[in-house]
Amino acid sequence: MGRHSKPSRIRLPQAAPAAAATLASVAAASFLSPQLSAEAVTAPAASGSPHSAALDAALSPSMSSTQMALAIRQAEVARMQQARQAKPAAPAQAATYTVRSGDSLSAIAGRVYHNQKAWPVLYWSNHGQIRWADEIQVGQVLRVPAEPATIPAPPGQLAPPAPVAPRHASTTPVVAQSPAPAAAPAPAPAPAPAPVAALGGPWPGGAFGNCVVQRESGGNPQVMNSSGHYGLYQFSFSTWVAYGGNPADFGHASVAEQEQVFLNAMATPGGASNWAPYDGC
Repeated sequence: MGRHSKPSRIRLPQAAPAAAATLASVAAASFLSPQLSAEAVTAPAASGSPHSAALDAALSPSMSSTQMALAIRQAEVARMQQARQAKPAAPAQAATYTVRSGDSLSAIAGRVYHNQKAWPVLYWSNHGQIRWADEIQVGQVLRVPAEPATIPAPPGQLAPPAPVAPRHASTTPVVAQSPAPAAAPAPAPAPAPAPVAALGGPWPGGAFGNCVVQRESGGNPQVMNSSGHYGLYQFSFSTWVAYGGNPADFGHASVAEQEQVFLNAMATPGGASNWAPYDGC
């Protein structure tokens, strides 16, 4: 018996159009655009996004292989742009300024804001380390916020008060007098001014405590200055509360309570630094 001289024909079933289109698009991407990963074809894309629209076009069975490769490339570019736009921006760093010799708050404001009158912005933003607006130290690192639309009001007092002379000190020069006649009675001496002790002194804390009272209030336990400092020791509200003062008593506390809060500060390491750098005691 003879053999067939021609090979048999094997018929394959016709592939589904959608499967053929997907296979063709992946093959076109691998052959014509090797830089692109199959992710551009197979990865899911958000509905309505540029990546999704370009991918739908790439999978269209009516496109040529060249058109498919171009559409896949466009889909990949759209996906990368979308990822870059979704990345959050890094937070801006806060601006600072280091005080140099000869600086003042108004000079610094002129340098950083181009407006010397904006110096209260710097003062209130750094009030934790600047007590008096006229006294800043070389090397201090100041926070420089953005210049607001409305400049805040300056503090009521720019520098520490002038030292108060002791109440018992006489400012009248002594002039030598001729002795009175023996027959004439000597005049009665005038009463001396009331010493500080008459107002509650000597004050706790020894020489340092007495010096602080003289420099800060002159012995007046109820004085409140324009910057909000109160009492014999001119406590700020935060210092008063930090060393055990009753918040409700600030502004009308007894002398005994003020003395106790001062002693609490003196018993705390660094407590004296609330006064020593400013009063020269």
